[in-house]
Amino acid sequence: MFPRRPVGVPCSAVSFSKECSAAEHQDTAHRSRPLTSGNEGRRGVYNCNYERGIMAVVTMKQLLDSGAHFGHQTRRWNPKMKRFIFTDRNGIYIIDLQQTLTYIDKAYEFVKETVAHGGTVLFVGTKKQAQESIAEEATRVGMPYVNQRWLGGMLTNFQTVHKRLQRMKELETMEQTGGFEGRTKKEILMLTREKNKLERTLGGIRDMAKVPSAIWVVDTNKEHIAVGEARKLGIPVIAILDTNCDPDLVDYPIPGNDDAIRSAALLTKVVASAVAEGVQARAGVATGDAKPEAGAGEPLAEWEQELLESATVATPAAEAPATEAPATETPEA
Repeated sequence: MFPRRPVGVPCSAVSFSKECSAAEHQDTAHRSRPLTSGNEGRRGVYNCNYERGIMAVVTMKQLLDSGAHFGHQTRRWNPKMKRFIFTDRNGIYIIDLQQTLTYIDKAYEFVKETVAHGGTVLFVGTKKQAQESIAEEATRVGMPYVNQRWLGGMLTNFQTVHKRLQRMKELETMEQTGGFEGRTKKEILMLTREKNKLERTLGGIRDMAKVPSAIWVVDTNKEHIAVGEARKLGIPVIAILDTNCDPDLVDYPIPGNDDAIRSAALLTKVVASAVAEGVQARAGVATGDAKPEAGAGEPLAEWEQELLESATVATPAAEAPATEAPATETPEA
């Protein structure tokens, strides 16, 4: 028998059942499918454990639904990942999601503090399963991203990359202001192709004026060049660690499935939420602290201001006191 989840208590920690199965998962394309089918669902996979009794950044149910617990086939693994593996079923490694929750909390706090102190996080994920979520979540919180091909030297040779960004903006301005007029069709075609290529490869980092404070990576094996450049420059790496990855290359690992679309999207959303909370903390709204004086620190960017305004609108109802309070008091400008 499996215990029922108490009403109002999140499924934030689990203990694992030996009845777990991973039938018919023969390649990574199937690793986001449920372990069982029919009415069995996931009852035989994990039993809930409510010892912590606190609301987590992400719930165990969300991780299970996304397939974050599926590793690679047992013949495709990195022995250094042994400590993150709970068991194997039918030739598929099962990742210990209890550890995943713990490492998510650590990564979340690091990202939040980094952004709260004025840092930026570069989102990197060029595999098809991650491209959409990387662009969507990074754009949502105003962070740079790379979801197409990683160009060698994007970090270690950023001065050259910055020049290409200036060229891209120059071509965009020419197109908008009629700078292409008076040129031959061939010249216009060549300039348009150059602009489109630059936008495709560098569009996600168009506003990145310097190397980032940290990078978020989906699949460290595929993005090994980006990880190598970050390590060379001493930039912290936060990444999903699948069972075929090397944990020694990552500063803030999150054990999980980096091949399933839903798993990559969920963990990327968690990192983006940490960024958003860091932006709010920077302005003092997350903890209710007084806002910094005018001129103290850098002014907020337009996207940051919009994020703060949306957060401010959503909080008054929740922050209303239970007892009557003077309604005429307003903070001084």
